[in-house]
Amino acid sequence: MGCDRWVMLVIPIIYALSNVSGELKRFEQPSKGDGSLSFLVIGDWGRRGAFNQSQVAFQMGKMGEKLDIDFVVSTGDNFYDNGLRSVHDLAFEESFTNIYTANSLQKQWYSVLGNHDYRGDAEAQLSPLLTKIDTRWLCLRSFIVNAELAEIIFVDTTPFVKSYFQDPEDHIYDWRGINPRKHYIANMLKDVEYALRESNAKWKIVVGHHAIKSVGHHGDTKELATHLLPILKANNVDFYMNGHDHCLEHISDTESPIQFLTSGAGSKAWRGDVKQLNREGLKFFFDGQGFMSVQLTQSNAEIAFYDVDGKILHRWNAFKQFGDHSSI
Repeated sequence: MGCDRWVMLVIPIIYALSNVSGELKRFEQPSKGDGSLSFLVIGDWGRRGAFNQSQVAFQMGKMGEKLDIDFVVSTGDNFYDNGLRSVHDLAFEESFTNIYTANSLQKQWYSVLGNHDYRGDAEAQLSPLLTKIDTRWLCLRSFIVNAELAEIIFVDTTPFVKSYFQDPEDHIYDWRGINPRKHYIANMLKDVEYALRESNAKWKIVVGHHAIKSVGHHGDTKELATHLLPILKANNVDFYMNGHDHCLEHISDTESPIQFLTSGAGSKAWRGDVKQLNREGLKFFFDGQGFMSVQLTQSNAEIAFYDVDGKILHRWNAFKQFGDHSSI
C-alpha cells in the first residue's frame, strides 16, 4: 500500500516539543473527550503475516474498534529475523502496512527497537522516510508520550544487555549512535529518572523491549533489574511493559506496586519452556500468540490479555485515589 492511502487519514495530531529531559523527545497524544485513554500493546510481530501474525492483527482490529483505541504501542522486534535492511526494505510494508489494515488500527503506532531490530539497519526504523510510506509509524530509541492522563516513557533496552556486545555469536548488531555504551546508558538513565521525577501524570508507564521480570524463555534481564528497576520503584511507576519473550504474562512486584506486563506474542510463540523464577508474583502466563489492551481513567486501570481468537485470557484492575495504589 502506498503513502496516498494514509494522507487522508484523520489521526491524532502529534507534536514534537522541545526536549526538557535531556535527549528524550516528547510527543503529545490527546486523550478522549471524557479524559479516558485506551490502547493496544503488541510485540515481536513482523513476519509478513506468518506464525499467526495476520490472525493476531485481525483480532487487534476487532478489539481496537470495540475499545475505540487512541493508539498502539509496539514493544520491539518489529521486523524479523534481522530488522530492516534499509528504508527501502519491502518488509516494512509486507510486515506492517499490509498486515494491520483494520480501520481501528489506523492510529499512531509508538514503537521501540528490539534486539532483532538492531541486527539490521537500526537507523532505518528511526527514519522519517518510513513515516512518508505509512504515517502511523513512529519509532525512536527512547522518547516520551504525554497522553495527559498517562505519561509513557519508551526506553531503548537492547544496549543494556552485555552479551550482545561481548558474545554476539553470528549476529552483527548496528551500534551506530550507541558507543561508547556506558556513556549512552548513563545518559539514558539520567533522562528517564528526570522525566519520571518531573511527571505529574496520574499513571506512569515505562515501555521497553526486554523484560525486567519474566518466567518466559529469556527470563529476567539482570542489567535492567540492576540499573532501571530502582529508578522505577523510586518514582512510583505503575506499569512496565515489554516484549522479548514470545508470550503474554503478568507479574506483580512483591516490593512495590509495579506490574510487569509482557506482550511479545505478536507472531511466533509456543516456546514450551518456563523459568522457575518470580513465581511468587506471577498472576498470569500464556505461551501462545496474542496481545494486550490497556484502558485508563482517573481512578481505574484495566489490563486485558487476548489470544489469537480474541478470547480474554486474563483481566486485571487497579484503582487509584489521591495517589494511592490498590488492585484486585
